[in-house]
Amino acid sequence: MKLLITGICGFVGSSLAQALLESRAGISISGIDNLMRPGSELNRARLREWGVALVHGDLRMASDFEALPAVDWVIDAAANPSVLAGIQTGFSSRQLIEHNLGSVVNVLEYCKSHKAGLMLMSTSRVYSVPALTSLPLKANGGAFCLDESANLPPGISGQGIGVDFSTSAPISLYGSTKLAAEALALEYGAAFDFPVWINRCGVLAGAGQFGTPDQGIFSYWINAHARRRPLRFIGFDGTGKQTRDVFHPRDLAVLAAAQINCQRSNGQRIYCAGGGRLNSISLAQLTAWCDRRFGEHAPTADTRPRPYDIPWMVMDSSDAQRDFGWRLQFPIANILEEIAQHSDQNPDWLERSGLQ
Repeated sequence: MKLLITGICGFVGSSLAQALLESRAGISISGIDNLMRPGSELNRARLREWGVALVHGDLRMASDFEALPAVDWVIDAAANPSVLAGIQTGFSSRQLIEHNLGSVVNVLEYCKSHKAGLMLMSTSRVYSVPALTSLPLKANGGAFCLDESANLPPGISGQGIGVDFSTSAPISLYGSTKLAAEALALEYGAAFDFPVWINRCGVLAGAGQFGTPDQGIFSYWINAHARRRPLRFIGFDGTGKQTRDVFHPRDLAVLAAAQINCQRSNGQRIYCAGGGRLNSISLAQLTAWCDRRFGEHAPTADTRPRPYDIPWMVMDSSDAQRDFGWRLQFPIANILEEIAQHSDQNPDWLERSGLQ
């Protein structure tokens, strides 16, 4: 089987490539990346060692697809993944749309030409910000958690947020590009008869992830804590109770392989993938873990709200468990320790990630 992974020099793309090559015989992988993100150049040599045919190209340019070989499946892992993209200085809203939506059109045209299946790595941030901020929550052990005794809106249960939760605007400029990409992918697949799977991923984390305050938060927080860099609890009274679930890209690779092998041509095409309740943690709890691992280092409180921030996000992956037998193999304790060990071995990791 021949695969093409877009954004292959990023953390998710490179991790998927390694995991799939190690777990599946008879697979060959090509990849394309614009090497725009600081640190992505570090993965080029490793990818070549694994036998990946790497093209330095820009998905926004249709002509760059001419250098790509025909494949059976495309895993689209390329995007600007920051929820603040498009409203911060240094990266315009037009650039965001070109990167996260315009490029997808070129990917879909490539799939159309080669009859290649598409797996689109989408995001948990396609969901409505007002709906998320109005969820009934309570504080428990330094973290927000869902109040399951309250009346819950459609698409959410004690297991977390499912595919039917509200996607009404506003969801962020970033989230809207991903939601539009989902719709385009499904339409192209139906119109031109190629299979499409869409995975709305929660937070992915692990060793080797580039870390900044708005991308790769677990890597950033652990490395910044270890180096005694300033940290802030932003919004929500500056307490750090905001909570996310986290999972490892190797677990995502297991789901991707199961979907590629699935011969079903109809039925559900969009799935939630995340760590779930057992793999969820707040910033305050993460800080306490870092205090035990590296020694105490207290963040400062910044109570000012920030656009698109939400207090709680936990993904319900039960549909993927039901249809593909998917189960997480990496508990959160292992993920955090893996990142910490990488931090011990790479004291300049934040600089490599583009931070000064």
